[in-house]
Amino acid sequence: MPSPSLTVFIIEDNAWYSELLAYKLTQNPDYTVRQFASGQECLKHLASETPDLITLDYSLPDASGEQIMVQLRERLPEVPIIVISAQEDVSTAIEMLKKGAYDYFVKEADTAERLWFSAQKVGEQLALRRENAQLRQQVGQKFDPARSIVGTSPKIKELLALIEKAARTSITVSLSGETGTGKELAAKAIHYQSPRRDQPFVAVNVAAVPRDLIESELFGHEKGAFTGAVSRRVGYFEQAHGGTLFLDEIAELDLNLQAKLLRVLQERELMRVGGAKPVPFDARLMVATHRDLGEEVKEGRFRQDLYYRLLGLPIVLPPLRERGGDLLLLAETFLREFCLQNSMPLLHFSEAARQKLLQYTFPGNVRELKAVVELAAVLAEGDTITPKDLSLRNTLHPEAEANGQESLREQVAGIVQRHLDAHNGNILHVAHVLKIGKSTIYRMIQNHEVRVR
Repeated sequence: MPSPSLTVFIIEDNAWYSELLAYKLTQNPDYTVRQFASGQECLKHLASETPDLITLDYSLPDASGEQIMVQLRERLPEVPIIVISAQEDVSTAIEMLKKGAYDYFVKEADTAERLWFSAQKVGEQLALRRENAQLRQQVGQKFDPARSIVGTSPKIKELLALIEKAARTSITVSLSGETGTGKELAAKAIHYQSPRRDQPFVAVNVAAVPRDLIESELFGHEKGAFTGAVSRRVGYFEQAHGGTLFLDEIAELDLNLQAKLLRVLQERELMRVGGAKPVPFDARLMVATHRDLGEEVKEGRFRQDLYYRLLGLPIVLPPLRERGGDLLLLAETFLREFCLQNSMPLLHFSEAARQKLLQYTFPGNVRELKAVVELAAVLAEGDTITPKDLSLRNTLHPEAEANGQESLREQVAGIVQRHLDAHNGNILHVAHVLKIGKSTIYRMIQNHEVRVR
């Protein structure tokens, strides 16, 4: 890690000793050192400059180190303060540490050296905080709805308005729409624009978790709760504490667990599997499904009381076929991103290719469009994508295709097959690109829905 810049204030009335500490610290050219002969002199200077680290002499001419410590803590609660004193009394050191001192050094021959190493440690911690703050800002920008959700159609403008409203509060959000419309992206956009943006966003695909493990995955378990539970496990609800828990494909939750989820949401506390003590949690809940939950309730597959508990603010993600010219905007965006990520020269679509995209219905929605564009970028010769590079073929039997009876599963299989073809049957890579489990692809191969050529 490169040496971070650091501003250090030295409060020391012994001019010689102050110079000694300053000389040692300034051996690092990235450190800026200010020296003060009294506590009040330092406190006045705070109006014009804020330090990253303070060293404080315990015995000062204008006030005790303890008094100055209290004033510094009130104004700079996060800045580390190292007390440097001639007193070797352990009780004094303990008292200063209780009042918020970062460390306590007795004035000895190696004190300057110890200060040097402490300053390095503080600098590393500061660099990590700055890096984390920068990463949080970048993540927030990435999931800024105006940046992450591409489109100018009326449907997308309505969606962005709802996302903005949802971000203002902690209301439960229920996202619905066809597979591939971007429900998780919308959930992230809400989270990263909300007051919880600096806390975890935990996404769980309920359909991807084995039924006998889902309760443990959601709520956690205690050591010895069942065979194989060799230690306590914190579940997704606790992992999302302070942030957002996104439950995708919520309609796949079985009725027994629906009842437990309802209780957890009502009581705002959970019980780990094998546990005896309720665990409170504070997580905003967002759910998503491609099914009609109202119909699921009518068919008896989803609890009505849980349905109303989860409904909150309903947001429907529009299918790509209802977004007009957004399709070409998205295609250009996906093409540019793919070229940049793979260090390829920037490509563009021919007019004939653009027309071919517009004439296709994209039953797999945005996810299918992304897959088609990325495959086209791989197949293209030169800097132009032509119609022959766009694999919009169906994977249906001829009679099903003729009758328009393409099922959702067949749509997904078509997307997976095209990626397998483009990436020489690399299952792990395709699973990563499509953000699905590799076990899903293996199962599709076993069921002869796709094949590795």
